[in-house]
Amino acid sequence: MQGLILAAGMGKRLKDLTENNTKCMVKVNGVALIDRVLHQLEKLHLSRIVIVVGYEGKKLIDYIETLGIQTPICYVDNPIYDKTNNIYSLALAKEYLLKEDTLLLESDLIFEDSALEVLLDDPRETLALVDKYESWMDGTCIKIGDDDSIEAFIPGKKFVFEDIPQYYKTVNIYKFSRHFSETYYVPFLDAYSKALGDNEYYEQVLRVITMLDTPEIKAKKLEGQLWYEIDDLQDLDIASSMFAPDADEKVASIQARYGGYWRYPHLLDFCYLVNPYFPPQKLMDEMKASFETLLTQYPSGMKVNSLLAAKNFGIYQKHVLVGNGAAELIKCLMEKLTGKIGFIHPTFEEYPNRYAEAKSVVYVPHNENLAYDADELMDFFGGTDIETLVLINPDNPSGNYIKKNDVLRLIEWCGKKGIRIIVDESFVDFAEEANSTLIDETIINAHKNLIVMKSISKSYGVPGIRLGILVSADEELIASMKKEVAIWNINSFGEFYMQIEEKYKKDYAVALERIKAVRKQFVDELSTIQGLRIVPSQANYLLVEITSGMTAKELTKVLLVGYNLFIKDLSKKIQMDNRQFVRLAVRNSDDNLKLITALRDILEGF
Repeated sequence: MQGLILAAGMGKRLKDLTENNTKCMVKVNGVALIDRVLHQLEKLHLSRIVIVVGYEGKKLIDYIETLGIQTPICYVDNPIYDKTNNIYSLALAKEYLLKEDTLLLESDLIFEDSALEVLLDDPRETLALVDKYESWMDGTCIKIGDDDSIEAFIPGKKFVFEDIPQYYKTVNIYKFSRHFSETYYVPFLDAYSKALGDNEYYEQVLRVITMLDTPEIKAKKLEGQLWYEIDDLQDLDIASSMFAPDADEKVASIQARYGGYWRYPHLLDFCYLVNPYFPPQKLMDEMKASFETLLTQYPSGMKVNSLLAAKNFGIYQKHVLVGNGAAELIKCLMEKLTGKIGFIHPTFEEYPNRYAEAKSVVYVPHNENLAYDADELMDFFGGTDIETLVLINPDNPSGNYIKKNDVLRLIEWCGKKGIRIIVDESFVDFAEEANSTLIDETIINAHKNLIVMKSISKSYGVPGIRLGILVSADEELIASMKKEVAIWNINSFGEFYMQIEEKYKKDYAVALERIKAVRKQFVDELSTIQGLRIVPSQANYLLVEITSGMTAKELTKVLLVGYNLFIKDLSKKIQMDNRQFVRLAVRNSDDNLKLITALRDILEGF
């Protein structure tokens, strides 16, 4: 068997990186794509490697000569690379296709060795390597029959989004038998090029062949093996973290992204916290039905969005401010505060990180569950001169919850002491206590010192539209903050969500009951795993202590690299006698089971 690499393209979307270099010379973690793939092919003991070059071809050839590849390399030059597409490059190398079985690859790919292994280990002679379609993928898709037959090639211009569940993406790695090339591919390649010219793609020839009664080529499905196609700078950034040579570096790189994990194939995110059972499909369908309008029309300004939030939560418009996520409101609020502020540690760090450490007074609960109640906070902060107190309830990451009546006592106490209190209740809807929210006009009006913050993203499972609200009867503060944030800080999708959300309150109530039941099941299952201690939680996440001797960093790394599961390592957040803690989001039952199974594998054998 021989290898054939198409490497004539210019890679314009990689900007400066391909200004003087061909695309396959771009480096991922310090290693050029062509360097990596040639060493992968070297392990296969191929008879030869054929490389079609074009843009900066001499520079590429000179570079390859420095790599010490022992497999014979033959070069085919495409002198009109800038006027043709890859069908012409492959046509230039067609004589090689007729010589023996061929492993055909494009040069802008990065993949695990196992991706090649599954293709070569399959006894079928002619295969297209494919993967289940995901939203990060681009290019030619196919539909597959039960017998792995390729029923249709779907070029980008004929992509139908409603058919996504049926789509597979071609990885652009193929195994062609000599017989297939002689009997099908090369004759059809010649005819197709003659009829339609050289500015086409070689997949189009395969599309025609699959229309035959016996096309010979089948699909070979990947089963979790990693690969990525690098077309632009964002692809390069993702690939660099996916294929980091060091596991610690990979974890650190992904942790530093703070989201966007949908671009990582098959990654299950147990780090970031959303409601897995809301919104319902009908709500999403309603938003989809208005997609074009929402995309192409300006949203309303702040006044209308405050009105929508006031309607949804049953409060006065003048008492609410809508933010581009709670994060925007936290930043704006913390910049307006002066004097000393009381914080609890550990907690949601967005608040203390937005304030001067020198003016922060920190209470640390000294018990294994990091638990505290209203009386303990009053005892501690009663001896300080704080002007503001910040309470996250339930707290993050502990899940510690103070009941509503006790929070009201704390608010009353703060009022008598002249202390403003900020209560972030982003997770309060997940608490077992009914009607636990403070967003109630009677409560708000009675306590001018109270500010309530709520992230819509977390409770309602819509982090992508970035919504949060701040509620207070301090109308001067609200008015002042409205001057600080942009008039169009909310996009049309967020506005429309607030417009229709009220119709789905019953669905929301059902979703909350479901997640509470799933949380209990999750806790029960985790509690049976040797080496874990589960801290009681009233949120949609669990603080978990690792008691097996494994560190939180090690467990996070093993889960990410070995199982594609991403959890929150709390090594830097909780420093308590070298004890090891992680935070696990509560996802749906199926996802939770995958994490439980992985934890059993890892910890019970540790």
